[in-house]
Amino acid sequence: MKILLTGSSGWLGRYLAPLLMQHGHQVIGLDVAPGEHTQIIATVADRAAVDRAFADNGIEAVIHGGALHKPDIARYPAKAFVDVNVAGTLNLLEAAIAAGHDRFIFTSTTSLMIRADVRAGKAGGATKAFWLDEDFGPLKPRNIYGVTKRAAEHLCRLYHELHGINVAILRTGRFFPEEDDTHRDLSGPNRKANEFLNRRLTVEDAAMAHLQALDKGPGLGCETFILSAPPPFKPDEAVELINDAQAVIARYFPDAAELYAARGWQLPNYIDRVYDPAKAQAMLGWQPDTDFAAILSALRDDTPLPFAHDASYVSPKERGAA
Repeated sequence: MKILLTGSSGWLGRYLAPLLMQHGHQVIGLDVAPGEHTQIIATVADRAAVDRAFADNGIEAVIHGGALHKPDIARYPAKAFVDVNVAGTLNLLEAAIAAGHDRFIFTSTTSLMIRADVRAGKAGGATKAFWLDEDFGPLKPRNIYGVTKRAAEHLCRLYHELHGINVAILRTGRFFPEEDDTHRDLSGPNRKANEFLNRRLTVEDAAMAHLQALDKGPGLGCETFILSAPPPFKPDEAVELINDAQAVIARYFPDAAELYAARGWQLPNYIDRVYDPAKAQAMLGWQPDTDFAAILSALRDDTPLPFAHDASYVSPKERGAA
């Protein structure tokens, strides 16, 4: 298929484009920044540019990974988020409908699920870990990023209902390579390793989920999927996770504390949220290659960690603006 991949120069795009090509698809990349897999330099907020991309390339399906993200809040006004994340998604949906597409893949975010009480967690008085699956709610996004991604999800569902296009909404957990922009209490690799217990996945696994959603698209309807490394925990451990996470971790991984100590790392004392990707595993056949057990295996064997960490990473669009 001829796939229009938005965000093709970004962190996900640089892994997803070659994966799509390996599976026989032709990728037409669209991004505001140049990149190896980007043929069209444009913003999805420009409807004329979107229409030209469709007309000139015979696009057969869209994977919409382009967006302004949470770190961009410090760099762009709120209207830019509305233009790109909401109007841009509308432009692509309308073009896809006009072209007669039968599927649309939308990269969303678990961030829109993190309302104020979830973010506050144990410090805010939570007595058990929040178990975040697709039925979790009510959703009350806490910033312009989450609000606009949620609005874009609503557009996806509306256009499915109005026109019958199949839509996969992929709420991805964390897979960025850079440092956390709010927490610096642990080293970057230590924090990322911990997050594979409850809220992170590799960019490679995120890319594979998009490919599988594309393949499953016909007949899917409109479905939302959470993407994160499968947690080892069970919902009935939610109280214990927030009170003594290390005891729960030791139950599943008896040598985790020793392996961490050898590297000078720290396990979390509490875990206040857990992302559950069971639906994506069941409906898309998605099986991530990397989970917390894989992290421990690398520590045990003294092999490279199976995730990317790059404290100096800068988004291509920001490098271009510098």
